[in-house]
Amino acid sequence: MTINFMHLQPIVSLIAGVLILVMPRLLNYIVAGFLIVSGILGLGLLR
Repeated sequence: MTINFMHLQPIVSLIAGVLILVMPRLLNYIVAGFLIVSGILGLGLLR
């Protein structure tokens, strides 16, 4: 089984949502990290 961006994004979103509920102060870091990773993967810089 291969994991690509289409499988990874919902999993990361779910984990980020749970972390935001548990620790709301992490919201800025989680959103920033998610956007950076999504941008890198979207541009195809990582495969």
